[in-house]
Amino acid sequence: MKILVGLRPNPAGRRPAPAKGHYPLESRVNYFWKFLCKICFVLFLLVGFPLSVFAKDANTLVAAGKGEAYDLIEAAGFGYEVPDNSREHKQNPVRHIKQVYDNDLKTYVFAFQIHALIDDDRGIKSVTDRQRVEVKTYDKSPASMTAKEGETLLMRWKMRLPLGFKVTNKFCHLHQLKGTDNRKGTADVKHPLITLTACEKKNGSKQFELRYFNRKNRKMTVVKSANLEEFLGKWVEITEKVTFGVNKPQNHNGSYSIKITRLRDNKELFSYSSDELDLWQTDSPVLRPKWGIYRSLGENRSLENMLRDEEIRFNEFSITKS
Repeated sequence: MKILVGLRPNPAGRRPAPAKGHYPLESRVNYFWKFLCKICFVLFLLVGFPLSVFAKDANTLVAAGKGEAYDLIEAAGFGYEVPDNSREHKQNPVRHIKQVYDNDLKTYVFAFQIHALIDDDRGIKSVTDRQRVEVKTYDKSPASMTAKEGETLLMRWKMRLPLGFKVTNKFCHLHQLKGTDNRKGTADVKHPLITLTACEKKNGSKQFELRYFNRKNRKMTVVKSANLEEFLGKWVEITEKVTFGVNKPQNHNGSYSIKITRLRDNKELFSYSSDELDLWQTDSPVLRPKWGIYRSLGENRSLENMLRDEEIRFNEFSITKS
């Protein structure tokens, strides 16, 4: 009887098993593939999983060029306030936030469009002194997009104001930090806490202002300003960081900082920081950001002829909470 060295019994016609230490190429490839998969899984646990968790903390809204802008806004957890069905738009609604291709950035962006003689405030007939087109976070947004007492929001976005941008001596807010009302409707949210505002002064100069509302003296004050012309026709990137205070009014109740940089040459146009502001609105459950154009028309639209139709462009909204 001939004995085959290095082979095991071969029941049921199976292919002979290799001798110990001798594996065919196919088996070695399979072994290597399984080993590689295990390494990738370990790397994911060590690196990928923590990164995926961190990414959830950064909430972003970026124009895609496809689909409706409103769908993108809502899918990202944001809300919007627009006069799409107001006045002359009632029979023929017009979308006031669109996606357009921007030749400077070479990408799609959001165009916020407003009409001086037509638009009002969200179609509310009783409001005849203002108009708005805004994107916001609100009570239906994820908790990572709004702030409770003592929490920090880091916000970034890009903005382009048009050349010849018209303003009056009344407010034209481009950004707001504002509280939401409580269930009883008693929160102090009539005024925004912080605004970026464009306006014309008594001497005729046009200013870009950072305004702050002091809930103790009930006054909105300008904490820093710059020449509005520096911001027109150019894309800027804005970084704002706020550590909010607590409900009880007090000094040194949080911290605030903002920096605005012109993208074309990376020139810093505006900056401010303070640890001495009272950064909360009484009885608000959360505070949140808003962006767009919210401007005064004067009593009974008395200033509308001093304004014009405008298109302000925004993109790459980002909110990170800590």
